[in-house]
Amino acid sequence: MKFYKPDEYQAGCEALFLQIKSKVLVLLPHARVEHIGASSIPYAVSKGDLDIFVGIESDEFESSVKQLSSLGFQEKVDTLRTAELCMLESILQEDVALQVVANGSEFECFLKYRDLLCSNATLVKQYNELKLSCEDLSLDAYREKKSVFVEWVLAER
Repeated sequence: MKFYKPDEYQAGCEALFLQIKSKVLVLLPHARVEHIGASSIPYAVSKGDLDIFVGIESDEFESSVKQLSSLGFQEKVDTLRTAELCMLESILQEDVALQVVANGSEFECFLKYRDLLCSNATLVKQYNELKLSCEDLSLDAYREKKSVFVEWVLAER
């Protein structure tokens, strides 16, 4: 697994985020569309992927998930799927995912995590060290280590 330094990927991810955000808002004008994941955190290393939070009212959740397929996204298999969370992956661009979340649900933790790291350079340093220590691990092992860190950050604050 390869990780990139911020100057190697963040500008490209931000430009792509803005493009996708504008398309999502044309389709779903009442959605909250926010850049999340490592590419949204200053100085964070990353696999170079782009994660986007799409907040939707609960009563529009399922229809919004279906509508987003018209932008070239499909439901990602083998991930948590609930009535309040659906991960979609791009079939047009590699390493682009939408986290479709019911507004007010526990899954707004994606935003909380991003905000905590954006405001704490020590956490970013720890996050980077964790990621770089995983370069020789499988994707599943990396995700497990990362999940423990994310849960610790969210629980401690």
